[in-house]
Amino acid sequence: MAEQLLAEVLALRTSVAEAAAPTIARFGLNAGEENEAMTNLAHYLALRHHDVRLLQRQLMWRGLSSLGRLEGRVLPAFDAVLAALAAMSGKPSPFPAPTEEAFFSGEAMLTQATDTLFGPPPAHRRSRIMVTLPSEAGTDPGFVLDLARRGMDIARINCAHDDSSAWRAMANNVRAAGDGVGRRLTVLMDIAGPKIRTEAVHTPDRKATLQTGDAFRLVAEGPPHGGAHVKFSAAVSLPEMVNRLTVGDRVRYDDGKLEGVVESLLPGEAIVRVTKSKAGGTKLKPEKGINLPDTALGLSPLTAKDKHDLATVIECADMIGYSFVSRADDIDTLEAALDRHGVKDRSLGLVAKIETPDAVKNLPDMIARANGRRPFGVMIARGDLAAEIGFERLAEMQEEILWICEAASIPAIWATQVLEDLVSSGVPSRGEMTDAAMAARAECVMLNKGPAVGAAIELLDRLLARMDAHVHKKTPMLRALRSW
Repeated sequence: MAEQLLAEVLALRTSVAEAAAPTIARFGLNAGEENEAMTNLAHYLALRHHDVRLLQRQLMWRGLSSLGRLEGRVLPAFDAVLAALAAMSGKPSPFPAPTEEAFFSGEAMLTQATDTLFGPPPAHRRSRIMVTLPSEAGTDPGFVLDLARRGMDIARINCAHDDSSAWRAMANNVRAAGDGVGRRLTVLMDIAGPKIRTEAVHTPDRKATLQTGDAFRLVAEGPPHGGAHVKFSAAVSLPEMVNRLTVGDRVRYDDGKLEGVVESLLPGEAIVRVTKSKAGGTKLKPEKGINLPDTALGLSPLTAKDKHDLATVIECADMIGYSFVSRADDIDTLEAALDRHGVKDRSLGLVAKIETPDAVKNLPDMIARANGRRPFGVMIARGDLAAEIGFERLAEMQEEILWICEAASIPAIWATQVLEDLVSSGVPSRGEMTDAAMAARAECVMLNKGPAVGAAIELLDRLLARMDAHVHKKTPMLRALRSW
């Protein structure tokens, strides 16, 4: 049986290596060019087109690798298994067994990439904590210092809000807080991109909510207005989106808290019929996101506002958060804009926010296009991503993104609604505690702003440190337990 398994594993390894060759070429790597991370990513993509579940079981009960944790070391994992099977069969191994250094080199590259992008980790945990700063962070240095003392490692400035003077003040307060706690804090500035939000809204009264079956109006121009049959209305931040809609297109509001379908169109406005709403109804408010999963908008991820904001971002940030990036060419678009600003410093990091189905599909090519240009990472922007692909698929999709990033030795950020109840009310839910524990597999976890964000930082700091002793990525660490 060992000989049969040896032949089967060797055939799979051969198939993976052959199937990866076109992907390696597509990534722009020349024959013989050394790029361990991108080559491993290509091998991982090729492997995941195979169903190896039965083979895993055959290997597991013989005490060999199940190939279930090879994201960062595809061929070394194969070669280790082949060497063991060859020894069991009394045959020479078709490939030399990897050294310990070669076997774990993917982990070492990921650690180095993470330190380069985010800065050094705290001594007691691997994952960093990123915190979205509220406006008061620009006027109250003590507020930022308190966040740093509680465990914040990275400050996120959302350029969709406030202005350049406020951003500069926030960044300065972060630097001062780092000096105050004696460690380097880094700054991510998130350029807004073509995010569609509600602007002015019209509702029958302050307490009115949209229920399933109700209708609301989206207007491209002029103030929002009600009527006898459609009492709710909202202007939008991207007026041309209204003219791109077609009857039957889905519209999701506020990270999917409400969903509707375009029922009819008039010049400059669309009537949307609500098909899903949370219990008790959903309030229509300004500054809430709108997602259009069925509508091709054809927009560049870099808006005129973003191009203007880049001057301040370059001045203040350690990393740029790139919103609504979805294709490899979008990486070139940003690099060209940075070049126009005269940016030669390759230490400025880039974080691609994965928010759409196209971004998921094209993630490997985006990683390859960004490779070697500057420190690079990926944010799993779970709010918009869930609204685009549907909540049902979010859980598996965030796992797949983590696997792809690990295969490419790229740090990942677990973002959106982490400990949201705790941040907003001071009391966490059971479900979000489990979600936060699962987030420990990412290299960074992002908290949103809120009145109890300090308490959330402290809890997450402790939780991530404990989880580090239990699991590293997909690998259980099996520390001693004392619960029984």
